[in-house]
Amino acid sequence: MSGAQLWIAALGGVNEIGKNMYLVQYADDIIVIDCGAKFPDESLLGIDLIIPDVSYLLNNIDKVRGLVVTHGHEDHIGGIPYLLKQLNIPIYASRLTLGLIENKLKEHGLLRQTSLHCIDADSTLDFGTITTTFFNTNHSIPDCLGVVFDTPEGTVVHTGDFKFDMTPVNKQYPDLHRMAEIGKKGVKILLSESTNAERLGFTPSERLVGSHMEEAFKNAEQRIFVSTFASNVHRLQQVVDAAHHTGRKLALLGRSMVAVVGVAQELGYLDIPDDMLIEPAEAADLPPEQCAVLCTGSQGEPMAALSRLANSSNRLMEIHAGDTVLIAANPIPGNERNVARIVDNLYILGARVIYGSRSELHVSGHGSQEELKLMLTLMKPEYFIPVHGEYRMLHHHSLLAEAVGVNPENIFILKNGDIVEAAGGTVRQSGKKLTAGQILVDGLGIGDIGNVVLRDRRQLSADGILITVITLSQTDGRLLNSPDTISRGFIYIRNSETLMDEINQLVTDTLHKMHKADLGQWNIMKQTIKDVLGKFLYEKTKRRPMILPIIIEV
Repeated sequence: MSGAQLWIAALGGVNEIGKNMYLVQYADDIIVIDCGAKFPDESLLGIDLIIPDVSYLLNNIDKVRGLVVTHGHEDHIGGIPYLLKQLNIPIYASRLTLGLIENKLKEHGLLRQTSLHCIDADSTLDFGTITTTFFNTNHSIPDCLGVVFDTPEGTVVHTGDFKFDMTPVNKQYPDLHRMAEIGKKGVKILLSESTNAERLGFTPSERLVGSHMEEAFKNAEQRIFVSTFASNVHRLQQVVDAAHHTGRKLALLGRSMVAVVGVAQELGYLDIPDDMLIEPAEAADLPPEQCAVLCTGSQGEPMAALSRLANSSNRLMEIHAGDTVLIAANPIPGNERNVARIVDNLYILGARVIYGSRSELHVSGHGSQEELKLMLTLMKPEYFIPVHGEYRMLHHHSLLAEAVGVNPENIFILKNGDIVEAAGGTVRQSGKKLTAGQILVDGLGIGDIGNVVLRDRRQLSADGILITVITLSQTDGRLLNSPDTISRGFIYIRNSETLMDEINQLVTDTLHKMHKADLGQWNIMKQTIKDVLGKFLYEKTKRRPMILPIIIEV
């Protein structure tokens, strides 16, 4: 950055749901807000996780002062271990958020070498030219913070994820007075989350779920299974309370559920009676009406506990006819099909399934339109950047901002990498862009899977592979044996002997012609075989398998 300018940019989290990551930079001081992950869709075959591209931070490593985390959801903390492997910077987060981050860092062997700092709404951080303070919001997880950056170009506010729940389960109320004070002092630029910008009215209180949860527990005649987001600690507490009031023991299924419950209980965010938790293996010894199970998999994840239960492949427990299953979460867009498949399988097993918006077992953790307008009214921003949402959500949020008096020319709908810059009191969207995109995590590989590999995986998944093994003479390059052709995912060889004979004959004829023409270079031979076979197979089958010639000289 040249000169004394204020830069604001998203490295993830706009025009998408997930991998939230934003930065505020003034001169040579960069503060990063959140570092989330998102899960792949069906087009990203074999990919485990998607994280932000942090090239800009790596290229300006001496300017990065720290990472401020608004709350502990996966789309805000999931990328932290991968960031720290490249850029070891201090992390500032509230108590529960820090506990969840520590859990991740232990898994990655990074805890000892990371500088972690616990903050709250009363904390003040000095990052050179930028002073950072905080305010309490509420969401579907405790200890959520909005962030205030006081810069030489004015005040920048990032709301984090929020709703205005006036009857929160954990009594962590949104600090409207503090928000109003911030707005009264003057907010130059507001970044506010947009998840529910299309929803009218107010988001209901989480407390409403508790009575419906307890009613479902009372009506269950056998075992009861509850699947929800592991990080929704408020919901977990209401499951615990319902189990306690109906005299049930509680078993936990799913790695993330066990981890979050452990951290939340240790830090005092979950109140669980001493004798309530049991191991899954102990559940079989209890009468069905005395057992409840809290499990992961509310989004239909194939390897999560609920999916394994629905497929009768969970080694610890089975669902029997007459058991009750509560899915206390709505599907994230894109997950509807997977959730529907699980519900079908649960019904086939004879379970009683309670799910969907009419069940009243779920309320959103994000503010709807009236709450988004309330935040805008409290903050009174001169300039506005809607964040955390797909484009239509950002668009609707911009309309809400206009409705409460923000000048339309002062609203910026960004793409990841776009920069809003402020200098001398003027704020505008810059023509410059930061490197921003997605890094794919596959097993232990981070960023080593690119478009070429994904294209190959898609081709393999669609039409399979055909391998033809060719044995040539080392002395004169002649074909010594008939080609040996192997098919996987393309055709079943035993039912396609005629086609396989035609393939082998075509390869043999092609090689004889190339030998006579003295075209014996391996790369030319392989490409020619691919072209000839590809054309032939498409004419015969209308399929395009991956063709892999293997040449052996003996």
